[in-house]
Amino acid sequence: MLGGQVYTVTLVVVAVFFDFLNGFHDSANIVATMISSKAMSPRRALLLSAVAHFLAPFVFGVAVATTIGKDVVSPETITISVVMAALLSAIAWNLVTWFFGLPSSSSHALVGGLVGAVTVASGVEAIHREGLLKVVAALVGSPILGLIFGYLVMKVVLYLVRGSTPRVNWFFKRGQVVTAVALALSHGTNDAQKTMGIITMGLVAGGFLPEFVVPLWVIALSAAAISLGTAVGGWRIIRTVGAGLYRLRALDGFVSQASSSVVILGAALVGGPVSTTQVVSSSIMGAGSAQRVSKVRWGVAADILAAWLMTIPVSALSAALLYVPLDRLLGGA
Repeated sequence: MLGGQVYTVTLVVVAVFFDFLNGFHDSANIVATMISSKAMSPRRALLLSAVAHFLAPFVFGVAVATTIGKDVVSPETITISVVMAALLSAIAWNLVTWFFGLPSSSSHALVGGLVGAVTVASGVEAIHREGLLKVVAALVGSPILGLIFGYLVMKVVLYLVRGSTPRVNWFFKRGQVVTAVALALSHGTNDAQKTMGIITMGLVAGGFLPEFVVPLWVIALSAAAISLGTAVGGWRIIRTVGAGLYRLRALDGFVSQASSSVVILGAALVGGPVSTTQVVSSSIMGAGSAQRVSKVRWGVAADILAAWLMTIPVSALSAALLYVPLDRLLGGA
């Protein structure tokens, strides 16, 4: 029993580290446009985003955590070894993409890791096809919606401000504070819940919970970890998102943040785990395309797309390879 307690505590610690990295890795998505357009200083932008991230799960609930914890794989197949393999795989991918400055998806990495580990542990039949299709539909459909929303909102805004003086930029700079808070709330609602789902899965597997119900302390711990990671900030990725796709103005930041917030929060409320990275990047491209297609640096966009496409298969493979040695190390826990 003591060994099981140690393994479960270790799992919680690793999950919190993943959550911290999620905030660290994805902070670029929330603040990059605001920093690049000089609407707010980097320190203030990150602090504001961190506070919103902490409050988000308490305001909007835990539908995404339930999707991750119950709908993708059979709950009875979840063991400490499975969850640990998925987490370590996702953490490794986050660190690799952070090193190269690529805004990849923590959501993709975690789902891929779970699928890979469970497939080795219990076979393909342990994967819930309907739940996995729901996750894949959310992950694939959300960047398309981000691109469309970014394009349409930019067209509408450009029409509304036609003939305006340069003073209109003051409105967009101040407006980014509102849209950045909305985006941080939506990101905290969606992404922190993935860690809540993982921790709760581990607690059920370890025998500390009779069924999948996210405890309040898990919500608070996960929210705190992602907000701390956001406060620290991943500057390599901030540079890629903030200036790599094209040179952003206050108008671009306002439109992309507003568009992303609608897509991400909408998905979170129905339990769809989406990639904030994908949605923000695609909405930036949509906003840029609405002004001039050649304005977008499509070479950088292609590098980001390649990282997205690699995430699930690489994470699944690495988790599958990690599962067997981890299971032996943990004695089948």
